[in-house]
Amino acid sequence: MKIDNAVALVTGANRGIGLAFTRELRARGARKVYAAARDPATVVQPGVEALRLDVTRPDEVAAAAARAGDVTLVINNAGIAQLGGFLASDSEDATRRQFETNFFGMLRVSKAFAPVLAAHGGGALLNVLSIVSWINGGQLAGYAASKSAAWSLTNALRHELAAQKTQVLALHMAFVDTDLARGLDGPKTSAEDIVKRALDGLESGLDEVLADDRTQFVRQGLTAPRPSYLPQAA
Repeated sequence: MKIDNAVALVTGANRGIGLAFTRELRARGARKVYAAARDPATVVQPGVEALRLDVTRPDEVAAAAARAGDVTLVINNAGIAQLGGFLASDSEDATRRQFETNFFGMLRVSKAFAPVLAAHGGGALLNVLSIVSWINGGQLAGYAASKSAAWSLTNALRHELAAQKTQVLALHMAFVDTDLARGLDGPKTSAEDIVKRALDGLESGLDEVLADDRTQFVRQGLTAPRPSYLPQAA
């Protein structure tokens, strides 16, 4: 898919990776960019159209699809994270909240906009996932589980949307220098670099983008006889 002259919708577009997507889309010649956020007043990027969208609210998802009927590219970026393991006292509630945004929100938006994309020749769906789609060390237990589910959703959507010629791309990365990862230790990639690699992959027709070295290393380990990120026998 080509970005030039595309009409894009970015969820969670008021900061972090979402904001970086809106900027790069405009820089690459997108004709229109809908910047969706729970509070559209928080969208300050010039040259975009702010759109109210809480992906956990079916009524707002339906209203967004009705208003943005010219969309050819949907970027499912909205996500939340909470530190903590599955044995924490609030783990069930915390995991439900994260699934509601990170999995069900992605599902709602994808379902609502699939007919819109079909009406414009197929277009593309880009789902923002994570390295923790594949590994879960317990520090972000509920978040990792929700991203695993979102990866599975993305793979299923690729098959279901093939008949209408919709490209479905999964974007995986490790820590990104955003508010979401502020309290986490470890190397962080800039949101701008992640977004450029994602859109390069989209324009190249890829199904998956591994946006940093750490993610590429872990992904390779998944196909090894014994995954390289697991302890090896002596």
